[in-house]
Amino acid sequence: MKQSKKRPNILWICADQQRYDTIAALGYSHVSTPHLDQLVAEGVAFERAYCQAPICTPSRASFLTGMYPSSLHVNRNGNPTFPDFPPLISKRLADAGYTCGLIGKLHLTSAYGRVETRTDDGYSYWQYSHAPRDDWERGHDYADWVRSKGADLGELTKNVAGVPAELHQTSFCAEKTIEFIESNRNRPWFASVNIYDPHPPFNPPQAYRDQFDPDEVKPPLFRESDLAQQAKLSAIDFQSKARRPDDLDIKSPILPQPPRSSYIEAETGGERDAQTLIAAYYAMIKLIDDQVGRILAALDSSGQRDDTIIIFTSDHGETLGDHGLILKGCRFYEGLVRVPLIWSWRGNFAAGLRSQALVELTDIAPTLLEICGLDVPNYISGKSLLPLLTGEYSGDSHRAFVRCEFIDALDMPDASVATMYFDGRYKLIRYHNHGLGELYDLATDPGEFEDLWDSAAQVELKMELLQRSYDATVCTQYRGLDRIGPM
Repeated sequence: MKQSKKRPNILWICADQQRYDTIAALGYSHVSTPHLDQLVAEGVAFERAYCQAPICTPSRASFLTGMYPSSLHVNRNGNPTFPDFPPLISKRLADAGYTCGLIGKLHLTSAYGRVETRTDDGYSYWQYSHAPRDDWERGHDYADWVRSKGADLGELTKNVAGVPAELHQTSFCAEKTIEFIESNRNRPWFASVNIYDPHPPFNPPQAYRDQFDPDEVKPPLFRESDLAQQAKLSAIDFQSKARRPDDLDIKSPILPQPPRSSYIEAETGGERDAQTLIAAYYAMIKLIDDQVGRILAALDSSGQRDDTIIIFTSDHGETLGDHGLILKGCRFYEGLVRVPLIWSWRGNFAAGLRSQALVELTDIAPTLLEICGLDVPNYISGKSLLPLLTGEYSGDSHRAFVRCEFIDALDMPDASVATMYFDGRYKLIRYHNHGLGELYDLATDPGEFEDLWDSAAQVELKMELLQRSYDATVCTQYRGLDRIGPM
């Protein structure tokens, strides 16, 4: 890594609920992502990156601290407060002299009926938008921005044609990020950009929806056997009931629904089919890519591109019709827990590298701390990616396994406590208070259709993985503050 006169700027763009298989340059030609493709060509793409919770708040808490949700005791959406310790990566950077900006969503505490409360997060620039709704009395910067342009977000969201692109939350995030970049040319900055899409309600602007034909998109992963599998797991928290792809139910029993009709229902006469849903999802990602392009152009025009680390990722994925499911919850299929992770820093990171290393989102925080010359405290479970990013280490070995957790995250009856352990081939899932589990061999069954949990031929393998998973759960927990004496 070449020496810089000052610490690098950091642009961290995080989409919400974007799956791993949504970047054209990584082999998924059914989407259109030319600007993300450019980042892939110029940087390092980790093709096996995993979140640590398949739901928003625990995942975000995890990657902003480098710790597992269970260690933080931040396991649910809807929390009243966020713990004072450990500090967020933004706080660590602010204390080191960075100007830190939050643009878009944060979601470390409940935003239900209010703007969420803040911890000592280090952000001196704050442009908040939890969701494309206008039901907060004050403090929702996105709604105020729409109002400043002569429109009303509450009225716009009632339109089945979607919020126009120029007034969309994604465009708001881009505009405010550019404002932040251009205001901080002479000092190191950290921009945490949190786009709400491609989150439900799957209602992109009409102009983007028209670019994707539902008959031509990639169909979901589904077999008739999925209905029986999900019936077996029906006691486990999830936000939708398994259905065939031509009859999905996109309404969530947990999240309050925007005051509008689903355009999917409007366009299909009541049927909520997976193909139309997937086309809408790709349209939202296309808008994200266009706005990422705007931000990158602003970096170039300000002369800051070569001095800026760029990260693109997502907090978790989306089932998107796979296995008859929609939305998120207590499942650990690849589409839900595997996410895009792209790093770019011209002249410092490898270019065009597609790594197959197992990576967690906990690895982001310690990587940034190491790059900035800051101590990585012992409570961080993440492992720095810097040797892989710089090409110092060219192999695909980074972690022996990755973990994901779901601990009463939706506060539902008979709530689940579940963990996923994945060693790169075998994925073991344990629903700890239900007596159920799943086991998949992704080498022979990448679609995760053949559950080996009850296979008599795989008992020895299952027991070995259960032991490894238990050890990982215990050994990766936070051990407490550093000792200051012998007793």
